Order: sequence, then C-alpha cells, then structure tokens
Amino acid sequence: MQQLSELWIKYRIQVLMIVIAAVVGGYWILNKNNNDALISNTNAVLTSSETGSSLTSTTMKGTVAIDIKGAVKMPGVYELKADDRVNEALKAAGGPLPNADLRQVNLAKQLTDQQMIYIPLQGETPVVSSSTEPSAANSENGSDNSAKINLNTATKEQLCQITGIGDKKADLILQYRQEHGQFKSVDELKEINGFGEKTVAKLKDHLSI
Repeated sequence: MQQLSELWIKYRIQVLMIVIAAVVGGYWILNKNNNDALISNTNAVLTSSETGSSLTSTTMKGTVAIDIKGAVKMPGVYELKADDRVNEALKAAGGPLPNADLRQVNLAKQLTDQQMIYIPLQGETPVVSSSTEPSAANSENGSDNSAKINLNTATKEQLCQITGIGDKKADLILQYRQEHGQFKSVDELKEINGFGEKTVAKLKDHLSI
C-alpha cells in the first residue's frame, strides 16, 4: 500500500492527464460519428428525392394523350408513347374506315400531348387539325381554318360533334339524306322539322357541301 501511495503521488499528474485526454478523445469521436451519420442520412434523403423527381419527370414526358376523331373504327382518347407518330394513333383507334381519305393526313407527324387528330372521309372538305396542314387557299384568303364537316358524307358520330346537333337531329339529317339524296346546300336543312333559320345559320360555320 505504501508503494501504491508513493506511485500515485509521483505520477498522479500524468494519470490525470491521460484520463482527461481519453474522455475528451472519446467525446470527440462519438460526436464525429453522429455528425457523419446525420450527413449520410441527409444525403440519402436528398438523393432519393432527386431520383424520385427524375423518375416522375421521365414518366410524365414518356407518354402523350391524344384525341382521334373522324373516319376511324374506334374514335376516342388514347395514351401513346411520346415519340409515336400519327400512324400509331390511327392503329390504336382500330384503323381507318374504308371510306377514309388518308391523303389529307400526315401519318408521319410526331404526336404531341393534348393533340386532336381528325381523319376525314373521302370527298369531305379538307379540315385543319393537329394532323393536317392548312390549305394554300385558306392561307392566302385568310379564311377561317375551323374544321367543317361535309353534310353529304358525315356519319352520325361526326354530326353529333357539332354544337346544336344531338342524336335526334343527326338521325333526322341521315334520314333526309337517305330519302332525298345529297343536300344541294346547307340551307336545305330548313326542310327538316326542327331546323329553323337561326339554327341553320349557326350550323353553316360547321358544315359544308
């Protein structure tokens, strides 16, 4: 015991310094590990967020929604690949009807989101839609480029797309056409019950012969 007491008195300063150094070192190491773990977790969250955002952005840009109408077997809204062409949209809609006029349609045009594609019938007045180009005459005359439907070749579905013509009036038009042959003018609609002057005047902007 006497020897231990003498050793303690002789080396107590060194022992205390070692203990203090060990405590400080341990605290520093523990604190550093916690900071490293916090930084690592933060980076992981940021990376995950960026990856998720990137995937969402890629997913949104990977497809487009298009609305295809007119002389196709299954008109409607379809979701297709962003790099697809009008030809793929036509296939998605079941293909063209036998009397469709594909000469007026640019089948190689790339699709865009919210695009409307109109496939006209043979003999139908050229229409301007997202898949066709304005005619030279329209460009030169500055005339209205709105799509017009041919009264003599339109299907019931095409007629119903016009504001002011519902199922009943569309059936009356088709019945009149079947009984009397082709219309000579849009004004001839006045011969059908339910089509007054005001109604026909509004429809002239949407119909052609």
